[in-house]
Amino acid sequence: MHLAQDFQELCSVASLVSLLTLAVLEIVLGIDNIIFISIVADKLPRKQQGKARTTGLLLALVMRIALLSSITWIVGLKEALFTIGDFGVTGRDLILFSGGVFLLYKTTIELHNKVQGHDESELKINKTSFNAIVAQIVLIDIIFSFDSILTAVGLVTNLVIMILAVIIAMIIMIIFSGKVSDFINKNPTIKVLALSFLLMIGMVLILDSFHQHIDKKFIYTSIAFSLFVETMNIRMRKKNKKSADKKHEQKDGK
Repeated sequence: MHLAQDFQELCSVASLVSLLTLAVLEIVLGIDNIIFISIVADKLPRKQQGKARTTGLLLALVMRIALLSSITWIVGLKEALFTIGDFGVTGRDLILFSGGVFLLYKTTIELHNKVQGHDESELKINKTSFNAIVAQIVLIDIIFSFDSILTAVGLVTNLVIMILAVIIAMIIMIIFSGKVSDFINKNPTIKVLALSFLLMIGMVLILDSFHQHIDKKFIYTSIAFSLFVETMNIRMRKKNKKSADKKHEQKDGK
């Protein structure tokens, strides 16, 4: 009965505005997720990367809908399970802390490989299984989805709107994840920047688990600025290379 009422409310202008707003927020909050997926999926052979991203995100979508359907349980995760001194440790804190540590561990390994100059083909000799990559995508999406789910619960009470917003955001992520992945992996400096961003997100998750909230607007603004600067650098390097090649050709022509 409650679900039928949610569907009826969906036809109103206010509900459509809420749907659009929430979908945009879900996409913004999913930026870090797409970056992680792009880097992790690159461990697979080229022909399997798209399938891994799509499979992982579709499974993650099912998990998000299941979590949204268990809103009472999600909200309950903010209640203290036990206390250490005056600090109440909640289920959400444990999940965020574990996710932050996992993200720091995976990202540090990736950065180490880049700094040591290991070639991608060398790293792929120790093949990572398709299922392991998909499992990592689903795991990190669940961790990242807590923020978006709690945001959804705070903005909207209509379950159908929340589910539709998540579906729209996930479709956008599936469509653009391949392009983001290609861009990151074709540009080594962008990949290092993306890994640094994930390190920062890992630290934010850990700090959030200790109830030290950091507004993600500052993080997204800083990464957007850094990305803009590095994109300008890439364009400049390409122009300089073309100019140098042209001069080289003219010299050879003489």
